[in-house]
Amino acid sequence: MSSEWKAIDLFCGAGGLSEGFRQAGVHVLAGQDIEAVFGETFEKTHPEARFVHGPIQDIKAEILLEASGLNPGELDVLIGGPPCQGYSVYNHQRGLDDPRAGLFKEYLRIVEALQPRWLVMENVTGITSIANGGIVREIQSGMRRLGYRVDMKMLKAEEYGVPQERRRVFFIATREDTCPILFPSPTHGPELEPFVTVWDAISDLPELENGQVLDQAKYATAPQSAYQALLRGDRRFVENHSAPKLGSINIERMQHIPQGGSWRDIPFNLLPKGMRKAKRSDHTKRYGRPAKSDLACTILTKCDVHWGAYIHPTQDRSFTVREAARLQSFPDFFTFSGSRTEQFVQVGNAVPPLLGKAVAQSILKADTMKLNDSSLLDESTRLHAI
Repeated sequence: MSSEWKAIDLFCGAGGLSEGFRQAGVHVLAGQDIEAVFGETFEKTHPEARFVHGPIQDIKAEILLEASGLNPGELDVLIGGPPCQGYSVYNHQRGLDDPRAGLFKEYLRIVEALQPRWLVMENVTGITSIANGGIVREIQSGMRRLGYRVDMKMLKAEEYGVPQERRRVFFIATREDTCPILFPSPTHGPELEPFVTVWDAISDLPELENGQVLDQAKYATAPQSAYQALLRGDRRFVENHSAPKLGSINIERMQHIPQGGSWRDIPFNLLPKGMRKAKRSDHTKRYGRPAKSDLACTILTKCDVHWGAYIHPTQDRSFTVREAARLQSFPDFFTFSGSRTEQFVQVGNAVPPLLGKAVAQSILKADTMKLNDSSLLDESTRLHAI
């Protein structure tokens, strides 16, 4: 049945969520985003889908229906995440007055016109704290007004095979009266599959010097883990694998930082002036060099060593776009368009595909069930009928 499912992705970016749904067997028909360069990546990696370019406020539902070849009510699932910067815990100016905080209303406008059977909206955890949960309540009430039952849950990416500590909030809703709403059960963690580590993710990639540029390169080794084999597929060359050039002072700082270390290992006289008065408990991820056995810290829109633990475990340089993509679980066939800065933004803003796949699989499972089939639910799934 899953091969017949059809999806449209709003605010699609490079297509991380779309890729996860595609891996679950869902046919992604169209994606929309305001950034043309993100659309270039989406079109290269989703040749079966149409890209619709423009701000969501200017996108009429008819354009999406035409792009997908569907009529209202024929779409199985509408997916997407309104841009999250207005909600992010990293944006200390966030609030309801941020114009991005109202983009979920545009998502709901499209929902009303397309009438999909299922909805998936995702965002950063910071959305739950805005106006004491006001945005969350607005999203849920808006979906209910349109005839949907809705539930929300925070998911941890590392529990679904992503080698990174990352938290995302997912809203799942359906207008199917007889189906439960399920969230995916963790597959990785204590008493489950072991977490995928940083080294599991990137150890086969070519070594680089600080600032070294490689347009295409052969892999350094055969796959060293099942994760690497999965993401490599039949690829023979690595792309988007060039090291940002850091200044000599940062290279000197890195030379003092062991695996598992951070800014605390940098001699006082080499610390940035703004960090010399920092408490030892502050900035715990800054200038971090993860150990091979660690999970990566959250991949942001740039792997700036001053922001977090983005120093390569064994090389004195910061992560490349390809390494960030690996830590986000993007397959290696995803080649990112635009400048390196734009590439990092595409990777950092994305939903990890493996997390998206787990969510998609939970919806496909729920669609085959009945609300009273409680015997089929385990303790780690949620059932919420409103």
